[in-house]
Amino acid sequence: TWGRDERIMTGLGGEDLVAAAPAPGGIANTGISEFVQLSSRDAPGPPPETYGAYSKKSEENNGVIAMIDLLIKDLDKEMAEAKTEEENVQKDHEEMLVDSRTK
Repeated sequence: TWGRDERIMTGLGGEDLVAAAPAPGGIANTGISEFVQLSSRDAPGPPPETYGAYSKKSEENNGVIAMIDLLIKDLDKEMAEAKTEEENVQKDHEEMLVDSRTK
């Protein structure tokens, strides 16, 4: 049985093209029937040169950690100041309410 494309081709007069076209096959209909390894089985060469031996960059890490610790200290200080200021403002507001009631 012919598919839709083959019927269209024969209807347009392309019988020779349909008959001459080989059927697809191979791996995933690509026409490739096998994979062949062409390289030799010798041992691989040495790895390429890199940046050298591994060394821990503790100085850079300590600098970053110190900056984060400083930020945490600053934030704690600002939060303590804000809390104290809010308590003072609340106290002043309550005193103002008491004063306004007595007048």
